[in-house]
Amino acid sequence: MITVDIDLGARSYPIYIGENLPSTLWQGVLGPQVAIVTNDTLAPLYLETVRAQLGVDSTLDIILPDGEQYKNWQILQRIFDALIDACFDRHCTLVALGGGVVGDMTGYAAASYQRGVSFVQYPTTLLAQVDSSVGGKTGINHPRGKNMIGAFHQPRAVMADIAMLRTLPQREFNAGMAEVIKYGAIMDADFFTWLGDNATALQQREPEALCEAIARSCRCKAQIVSEDEREAGRRALLNFGHTYGHALEAATHYRGFLHGEAVAVGMAMAARFSVQSGLCSADTETRLISLLQSFDLPTEI
Repeated sequence: MITVDIDLGARSYPIYIGENLPSTLWQGVLGPQVAIVTNDTLAPLYLETVRAQLGVDSTLDIILPDGEQYKNWQILQRIFDALIDACFDRHCTLVALGGGVVGDMTGYAAASYQRGVSFVQYPTTLLAQVDSSVGGKTGINHPRGKNMIGAFHQPRAVMADIAMLRTLPQREFNAGMAEVIKYGAIMDADFFTWLGDNATALQQREPEALCEAIARSCRCKAQIVSEDEREAGRRALLNFGHTYGHALEAATHYRGFLHGEAVAVGMAMAARFSVQSGLCSADTETRLISLLQSFDLPTEI
């Protein structure tokens, strides 16, 4: 198991990365009332297993519909309604069992319910394990733009168990690799080269390669988030590819591209623009596009 720490003073927390993480990691993390928020695709696969791992007498299970199009206010209200109906107080803990949509919505619910309660990220997709579960950005989409409504609210811990990736469809896995590639492109040239050298092992989801890629991605994000928690400056680097990508997602009503696919297109577009502006070499653009395409990611509309 690998541990990466997010250093934010009193709001610091660990990211645990490994295969079949031990249940002892949950000790001291959960409050007296626990709600597991997941979706109707993941619930049949993992809900019972995760409930047993937590080591609590009972949980409130909140099951949402699966899909980016459901990351909205109406579905968020289902979380609030369930918590209120169950008389959950401000000492409760929410567990986000899912990908970026579940994680963002659960985090926003935790930031808002009773003016702020604890939550734990249990990401089940590669994209969530390396990006959306880390850093405290939470929120929902608005018809006019992605993630336009939300809050910064840090989790108590992130449980990145690569065993969860066994059932992840290949397209979803590849979409997660876009965010992994992003970290190499923005701040770690050695990691960028390593990804090219280990592309086959990653495609085959070899545990050692996966853990290394996730850990190095999380270390990159941890460094930036620790320096700039609320995106007042350097954290904007993490948005590489996202300006174009979010526009593409909104234009296709969150149905044409997976988030990572839109980011891949966005990174390719940003690289092309940077070459034209004299800010990036043509060789770097070529290497980036080649690496994205090695994971069957789109690089143009």
